[in-house]
Amino acid sequence: MCATMSALAATSMVSVPSVAEPFSAAPCALTRTTAHHSEGLDTWNTAYPRPARGLDAVTVFLSFPDSRPLTTPAELAADHFPATTRFFEQASYGRFTLRPHALRQWLRMPRPSTAYGIRRDWTVAHRSAYLRDALSVADRHVDFSRYDIVYFVADPDAPGVDSDATKVVNLDRPLRADGTDIRRVVTVFEDHPPDRLVLAHETGHVFDLPDLYHRPVDGKGDWDTHVGDWDLMGSQFALAPDLFGWHKWKLGWLEPRQVRCVQEAGPVRLTLEPLGAGPGTPVTGAAGAPSFGLGRGTKLAVVRTGPDSVLAFEARGPVGNDTRACRQGVLVYKVRSGTRSGRGPIEVVDAHPRTEACWADSVYPALADAPVALGESFTVPGESVRVEVEGRTASGAWTVRISTR
Repeated sequence: MCATMSALAATSMVSVPSVAEPFSAAPCALTRTTAHHSEGLDTWNTAYPRPARGLDAVTVFLSFPDSRPLTTPAELAADHFPATTRFFEQASYGRFTLRPHALRQWLRMPRPSTAYGIRRDWTVAHRSAYLRDALSVADRHVDFSRYDIVYFVADPDAPGVDSDATKVVNLDRPLRADGTDIRRVVTVFEDHPPDRLVLAHETGHVFDLPDLYHRPVDGKGDWDTHVGDWDLMGSQFALAPDLFGWHKWKLGWLEPRQVRCVQEAGPVRLTLEPLGAGPGTPVTGAAGAPSFGLGRGTKLAVVRTGPDSVLAFEARGPVGNDTRACRQGVLVYKVRSGTRSGRGPIEVVDAHPRTEACWADSVYPALADAPVALGESFTVPGESVRVEVEGRTASGAWTVRISTR
């Protein structure tokens, strides 16, 4: 095991060599840039595991000499699984399975929890000491060569554990154990029970997805102004946390034929299937009865607006991971491949800027009613692009007209 390394937070640049693996040559596929977790998807960053197959994850439970755990590893494992696996199976339309492997016992860290300075913005020295000790105690019990993802879960009741510190730590110099380079570790410091879908959010970073929330400079203010409830990477508390169609395209879960690049100058009519509907998913159509015929049609429409920017259009509603969605319709959002994680690489465009919705449950009511509803039309501010939602099919798909000028 290599004990010398430096750690950087998930929202920091990481100088990990990567090979550009060709992915998509579609005209609307933005080029991947050097921005951390770039939203470009013309190539895949091979420094990250690609969730196009089953991946194995090991969960290690860490206790400390200054605290006796009040929970069991089995209880903490149940906080996250099978919910995290189910989320990704639904989001990927069954194309990806996260296979969890949890240890059954606590592993004792050599130092008190208070010695590691655990907090949201750790110092490099404290993070390094924590990971070095955690890997040292775990290496006696885990064959890391068998796993694609590593979760270190700390005793939530230890006095030095801050529940706001959960994040992915990317390693400038990988740790090495069992002949395997470990380039990133998910460090979990959640309360019991934890934030909803928090592990799915952190696992998204393992797959090169960016943070989509807005972090106020002084830590005060609203964190959800960029995307509101409309993507897990914006908030694990979201009412409609399914991943954007752009992210599903990036991860390889949408086939090329399911993405329509709108390049024509005049109006283009197309049919958008609900993003959350996979094969066999019931969706209520125009006739009012559930339909099971959706799942393989067009999920995402894209209009190129610049060298590193597009507008994306997708149908969202209460189906799949979005069963608690506040409103339904065609969601419009901007994507910028040159904007780094945490700086707004994706921004939802509000089709109803003067109204709000779902005050009791939404993470950001101002965007809860952002989709263009049935029978409405909307011109994107600052862009010569207009979208009209003309109707619903009997199967539950949305008929849309997009005009560019």
